[in-house]
Amino acid sequence: MAALHRHQLVRLTEAGWKAVVAGEWDAQARGCLQHWSTHGLPLVVTRQNAGAVGADTIAVGLPAPACWGRRRLALRVPRDAVLAQHEFPGIDQLPAMFRGAPRAALRALDDALRTSHATAHVFGSYGWQLLTGLDHVRAGSDVDLWVAVDDAAQADVVAALFGSFMADRAGATSRLRLDGELVFRDGSAVAWREWAAWRAGTSRAAVVKRLEGVSLHREADWCAVSQGMVA
Repeated sequence: MAALHRHQLVRLTEAGWKAVVAGEWDAQARGCLQHWSTHGLPLVVTRQNAGAVGADTIAVGLPAPACWGRRRLALRVPRDAVLAQHEFPGIDQLPAMFRGAPRAALRALDDALRTSHATAHVFGSYGWQLLTGLDHVRAGSDVDLWVAVDDAAQADVVAALFGSFMADRAGATSRLRLDGELVFRDGSAVAWREWAAWRAGTSRAAVVKRLEGVSLHREADWCAVSQGMVA
């Protein structure tokens, strides 16, 4: 099994799903899990316990759509129950969920990110709706993107692109808000707005999220040496 990272998706074996569904769940949760099992839908890697590298089980989650109460189901599954690991849909699939000016704006953002050699994936409600076809998106849902970046310079470029996108959309009648993270090669991640504020000096520290927890950094040495993550 390859190394895990935040926002990663995993698909379970048939035996793995059988064990999950057989757990102690209420009727609503069991119905949702049975649907996921029947349709071979993925689960998402969530925060792992500190020192859990090499553990026999991994923590995963399932944010249920509206038809199952939008519940967030937390599970632990054996590593040997993981059939495959993959990523959320790329940003190129996102414009199809919109019409008119928002669609054009998202296509332009996709082009700009590609020009900057940055790889973006859609997670959150839009990502899950792309994956499942179910009712995850609600009125006012943010568009969540995680973008793989090589270093601080590329993170600056991506944050600037997001900032320009939001500025251009500020007067639009249709609300479209970008949220999400800049993810470095070692899996360290910073919300793009926090990164922009930190680099501009309007914030004294950056909140850095990793697979096993969260830390606060005032210096940039952590992102200067980040390496090893594959987008």
